[in-house]
Amino acid sequence: MCQPTPSSKNQPRKEPRPVINRDDSLCYPSVPSDCNLTRLTPLHPTHVPYRQAASYILSTLQQYDVPPPTIGIICGSGLSSLSKALDANSTVTIPYQDVPGFPNVTVAGHAGEMVVGQLHGKSTICFRGRFHSYEGHDMNTVVLPVRTMRCLGVQLVIVTNAAGGLKDSYRVGDVAVIRDHIALPLLCGKNPLVGMNDEELGPRFPPTSNLYDRKLQEIVMEAARNVKMEQYMHGDGTYAFVSGPNYESKSECNMLKMLGADAVGMSTVPEILAAHHAGMAVLCLSLITNKVVFFDDPNGKVEHANHEEVLAAVAGRGAQLVQLVGEVVRRVGTEFLCERQKLSPICLDVEGRVMVSEDEEASSSVGKKDAGFTLCPFQIAKRISRCDRNYLALGLLIATAGALVGIRKRA
Repeated sequence: MCQPTPSSKNQPRKEPRPVINRDDSLCYPSVPSDCNLTRLTPLHPTHVPYRQAASYILSTLQQYDVPPPTIGIICGSGLSSLSKALDANSTVTIPYQDVPGFPNVTVAGHAGEMVVGQLHGKSTICFRGRFHSYEGHDMNTVVLPVRTMRCLGVQLVIVTNAAGGLKDSYRVGDVAVIRDHIALPLLCGKNPLVGMNDEELGPRFPPTSNLYDRKLQEIVMEAARNVKMEQYMHGDGTYAFVSGPNYESKSECNMLKMLGADAVGMSTVPEILAAHHAGMAVLCLSLITNKVVFFDDPNGKVEHANHEEVLAAVAGRGAQLVQLVGEVVRRVGTEFLCERQKLSPICLDVEGRVMVSEDEEASSSVGKKDAGFTLCPFQIAKRISRCDRNYLALGLLIATAGALVGIRKRA
């Protein structure tokens, strides 16, 4: 296994920032042609971290002649073993702490590293650990791995999680294929799409009725039959996202069940929404690690969920999940990705781009009135740039003189 280290030998070569071409190959042109038009569009500070992270990852992969990934996997609690599905002879492991903008993970069962390698002939990146909002991260950080994957050229994201079972037929160790979700935090404004939209990623108002790909759901059920897991599979799951970190109360569990939720957890939906917004296909698998508590035990026995039983349940099903994900990727590579139109490349160059401050963002949403027209800050700056420099110098001189007179009067 190749392991990047901080030594000078393994430092990224000093070459122009990479961009992804449509043929999934790395390109290092002297002037990135894909970025010529994009450089003219403003870039918000929140749009920079995933571009910088992707640039670093691509530079590292180039050192080891590893192609950029087209498939991404996010491992849930205790599911880091999914990276074992990759070919061990061709993997590159990159710790989160080495990637610009990536924080460390703080939750047990999350390794805090990404592994890139071959899986059934497809270059795949596996994130062994995710960021949760209950750790104190904002939503932009929670979805940072997803947007980084989009910048790397990933077309398909497989998201896994450990979840509590709400549906009566769900048993510990079962796997639910998620077809829909209920996300109360997102409905209340805790949404990764809030803020200035990155037009390179996706539209301002994306629909979500087509979020979960039906073709992928069929593929995973067929794959389950091949690896002898069909008796543990449920193909009609609705996932409820709650912020955590506390487990749900009995009344909250009953409410979620009445709303139509089948499983409940503290992750996944923000990442899935960000992936869908960016145009990537999404497959979500929930491993049922515990049955939620709905009522008090008549014998007075106190039952409650805990993280230890979650990790124990994951360990009991881990090997089969590795087989399942591997079979899904094998089928996807021959049946799905070949038919799917490739996504446009993302310009990773952040140097020389117009940076938008938070004040400008707020102003642009309100606009400034000028002669019956609404001008945003960019239009105002553009008009100022057209002015004769002599007039600008004169204006600055008058403003300076006025300021000095004001100071003298106060004195």
